[in-house]
Amino acid sequence: MITTRKRIWGWYFFDWASQPFNTLLITFIFAPFMKDLLGDGSAAQTVWGYGVGLAGLVIALTSPFLGAIADKAGRRIPFIWLFSLMYIGGAWGLWYAVPGDYSLMVIMTSFAIGMIGMEFATTFTNAMLPDLAPREDMGKVSGSGWAFGYIGGMLALIVMLGFLQISPTTGKTMIGLPPLFGLDLAAREDTRIVGPLTAVWYAVFMVPFFLWVREPRHPGAVSVPAAARAAWPELKHTLRALPRQRSLFAYLLSSMFYRDALNGIYTFGGLYAAGVLNWSITQIGIFGILGTITGALFAWLGGKADDRFGPKSVIIFNVVLLTAVVVGVVFISRSAVFGIAVGPDSTLPDIAFYVMGGLIGAGGGALQSASRTMLVRQADPEKITEHFGLYALSGKATAFIAPLSIGVMTHLSGNQSIGITPIIVLFVLGLVLLGWVKSNAPRPDESAA
Repeated sequence: MITTRKRIWGWYFFDWASQPFNTLLITFIFAPFMKDLLGDGSAAQTVWGYGVGLAGLVIALTSPFLGAIADKAGRRIPFIWLFSLMYIGGAWGLWYAVPGDYSLMVIMTSFAIGMIGMEFATTFTNAMLPDLAPREDMGKVSGSGWAFGYIGGMLALIVMLGFLQISPTTGKTMIGLPPLFGLDLAAREDTRIVGPLTAVWYAVFMVPFFLWVREPRHPGAVSVPAAARAAWPELKHTLRALPRQRSLFAYLLSSMFYRDALNGIYTFGGLYAAGVLNWSITQIGIFGILGTITGALFAWLGGKADDRFGPKSVIIFNVVLLTAVVVGVVFISRSAVFGIAVGPDSTLPDIAFYVMGGLIGAGGGALQSASRTMLVRQADPEKITEHFGLYALSGKATAFIAPLSIGVMTHLSGNQSIGITPIIVLFVLGLVLLGWVKSNAPRPDESAA
């Protein structure tokens, strides 16, 4: 018998299984490796920005439609199977990023396929949250899921650094062992293995999800082809009615900006450290471990704060915190920290960036957890997957703005520090729009006042 507790733990395992795509590929291992692959930090930041931005555009255009189909069909798990295959195949393809013998188009296409699979699977699993817990416990369940995911990402990063990633100076891993599988440093196999590691990790740890998570029966469910035919008219109706649901509409716009800003930090944090501070992959990995530890802790604490004070308060606090952090990061370089000049051998820039990394993990963990419970409070229960599709749309409709604007700003200025300043603007826009969001939004048939 599958109990409610087991269903919740199965749902947690999606976060555990999928988090390494963000931790290992988007932020701490593969993204910084692009600098080595292309030979220049600004060029890598530009290419990465365009690639991630275009993948985000695909996600934005298709998520709401897929969500509407899932709501009509009353089934989400078959879609999660499909997107899981995309995740695994896309991640595995990054193994072929061989320095001096690679196709940039193939590598970025593989990354995009994996990212699209990961984001779509996240949309559909997020929509299961209302079936797992009553509203008064939803923050705790969401926060615990995010925390569990961060721990999974941290352990995957430790496996990468402790058993696979080779130090160029010692020829050993971070814990002093020879790398598993006889990986070749000259061919950068110790870094490229991050793609297959991410794929295998996901395949193994999704097993509890598929064994334990069960969907409730939907009496009005139709076949997938029939759902596809009905989805577009239903989605058009939802979009036309959206401006009348002022709180939901304002929240989708707000989260569109602040989540794009947060993704910008995650996407370019490792590249920034590699290009501006000249960090090695191992140093960036340690930075990542610190961020995942604080992310796990504060996602869990944020879930408790969510249940006590409401998700809106948690979101506002963390958006302000992250805005201040990005402003601080702009003023950290190899030659100066917050305007204070330092010598070339000073460790102060490294210490300051480690502190910023811990704060980014803390703010990002709590913010993401509270954001999905806030969406549940805004959404129509009968259209929950469609509304999470709109949530994905709002997160990706401008998801190309952060990476593309960072890419353009970096390209025009030739300076990575100036290049990340669009993130600050996006956080401020998100914060302003939160003023129109109610913690408990009226239903569509109720007054929006």
